[in-house]
Amino acid sequence: MFWIWAGFILFILTLLALDLGVFHRRDHVIKTREALTWSAIWIALALLFSVFIYFGYENHWMGLGTRQDAIDGVFNSGWHAVVKYLTGYVIEESLSVDNIFVMALLFRYFAIPAKYQHRVLFWGILGAIVMRGLMIYLGSELVKYHWVIWVFGGFLVFTGVRMMVGGEGEEDPGKKRVVRVVRRLLPVTPDYHGHKFLARVDGRLMLTPLALTLVLVELTDLVFAVDSIPAIFAITADPFLVFTSNIFAILGLRSLYFALAGMIDKFRYLKPALAVVLMVVGVKMLAAKWLKVWLGEHFNVYLLGVVFAILATGVIASWRANRKEAREKEEVPVPAAS
Repeated sequence: MFWIWAGFILFILTLLALDLGVFHRRDHVIKTREALTWSAIWIALALLFSVFIYFGYENHWMGLGTRQDAIDGVFNSGWHAVVKYLTGYVIEESLSVDNIFVMALLFRYFAIPAKYQHRVLFWGILGAIVMRGLMIYLGSELVKYHWVIWVFGGFLVFTGVRMMVGGEGEEDPGKKRVVRVVRRLLPVTPDYHGHKFLARVDGRLMLTPLALTLVLVELTDLVFAVDSIPAIFAITADPFLVFTSNIFAILGLRSLYFALAGMIDKFRYLKPALAVVLMVVGVKMLAAKWLKVWLGEHFNVYLLGVVFAILATGVIASWRANRKEAREKEEVPVPAAS
């Protein structure tokens, strides 16, 4: 198993090196068309990797699929592994959309120039990979104890309800305790120095606003990971499936941000849809034993369909509401000039 993990991590590091060192070597404003193209590339890579997942688990390459899954008690064949990988990927990618709301707020507050935003997100993603790897390792060890599965499931339902009733309001980034602590302990310059995170001012090494934003991006991902990591453990306890689906989801997050940031406010019903997804996944985690009896061992396929349906409903409802609002504005009569 060591070599398959090492190979995947090397593959991801190679992609990241090409991303920053070749394709985004020069700072520039990423337009919507470019962002959509890169989003399609990352999604295509994630889907292509499912082919590797199928053959790897079907043929038990380097021990893949030889351990019983602690969530549903099956030995993952190629088909089982692909369904769980894709379900986890869709859930993680959809939950990442909620992260976009916060990142847009951070970039607005710190007035980060558009041409430097990709660099901040790049290093933020690199840190997120390390953090999530550690959290996934810890989670895979915890779910060996059955009672932890119930805790995760209950936590997801609670988080979904909290999101639904608006318990996760947007906080002014300048008032966050971590910002006050960083500014108190470390010297922070109010000026930008190109795309540098550190700058020497009057002989003194200081953090730039980009560095302060990066700290908050990392903290934000850590907070969202607390919700998303248990969500994927509702699908599978196989650490390789959890890690790979997570990594491909967050790799596509940067392009998704640039594609959606300008119109994120138009998806007014997407956040409630994400809340419902969390509640459904939490209930699935709590009732996995009975669902397996009622729906058979392929019940994760049904879950994938339900998640797609919920997200599609949120997007369609938002589109219809925006269209209705635009139509009503057009119908409002313009007062005649006196």
